[in-house]
Amino acid sequence: MREVAIVAFGQSDHRRDTAETSEVEMVMPVLHQVLDATGLRAGEIDFTCSGSCDYLAGRAFSFTMTLDGVGAWPPIAESHVEMDGAWALYEAWTRLLTGEAETALVYSYGKSSPGDLREVLTRQLDPYYVAPLWPDSVALAALQAQALLDEGDTDQRALAGVAVRSRTAAEDNPHAQLAGSPPPEALLDEPYLVRPLRRHDCPPVGDGAAAVVLAAGDTARRLCRRPAWIRGMDHRTEAHGLGVRDLTRSPSTRLAAERAGAFEAPVDLAELHAPFTSQELILRRALRLGEDVRVNPSGGALAANPMMAAGLIRLGEAAAAIHRGAADRALAHATSGPCLQQNLVAVLEGDAS
Repeated sequence: MREVAIVAFGQSDHRRDTAETSEVEMVMPVLHQVLDATGLRAGEIDFTCSGSCDYLAGRAFSFTMTLDGVGAWPPIAESHVEMDGAWALYEAWTRLLTGEAETALVYSYGKSSPGDLREVLTRQLDPYYVAPLWPDSVALAALQAQALLDEGDTDQRALAGVAVRSRTAAEDNPHAQLAGSPPPEALLDEPYLVRPLRRHDCPPVGDGAAAVVLAAGDTARRLCRRPAWIRGMDHRTEAHGLGVRDLTRSPSTRLAAERAGAFEAPVDLAELHAPFTSQELILRRALRLGEDVRVNPSGGALAANPMMAAGLIRLGEAAAAIHRGAADRALAHATSGPCLQQNLVAVLEGDAS
């Protein structure tokens, strides 16, 4: 199989509200950041793919506006997914694998601040049986968390521990929206947001963007001192009907990991797209991650969760750890939909030092 690597990663500073900037203004600095890191010009990119959501933007085909930031003249080879940017990266990866391109620019962005994100995300639900009941994303995550607690394998103190570790790690992440945390005992004194979830169990709502550059073979080695080679990547989905799923398990994550080769050798680091504390525990079990694996050293989605970009950021953070020599083999995970409905897993490796 042709070798393809992530050779550059950039992200914005994630903020609660960016009313003063448009999507184009939010994306452009990130695009310049990754292009400058590789020394490439926009016209030298063979394929461009983006991920975003028209429901967040409130208008159809909103992604065409950000092409002004990319530069679409002369005409470029471009595609778009109405998903998190991790799935845009998957499309670009397959394009490079087939030899149709040597380099690719992948970016994604989301502005959640203009509307009510919890209501917007109800549009993902089954329109006949579930959506008319108006359960929002936090209420559904609370159902999942309660099912996990009812199993008896974890408790609310363990959930608070996930929040403390994630937001403490985010103190070293200059792009994080939330950083620092009181001890678990203080968190457990907080009121419930939607029982059994408290505010620290849930992700912040905010705006942000991210971008990566992919390159194949010798081109990757020329553009990056230590490329993060994508050794495998796969994505799977659960049944749309929440009532036919065991919400305490994530078989689609397990299958995607198997197909990506995640279990063939140990990993040093894992970046998991777990917007809720309970979901990290479910993902750790599905991915067979032991206590020796560093999970979300960036702070993860509990520190910054820009819709449509948080999954791409997980791949970018894992790649950046390899670039700077902080990991040799890393796992990255992205999710979309309610209660971990859709899941993508990638395995990244650096060349031996």
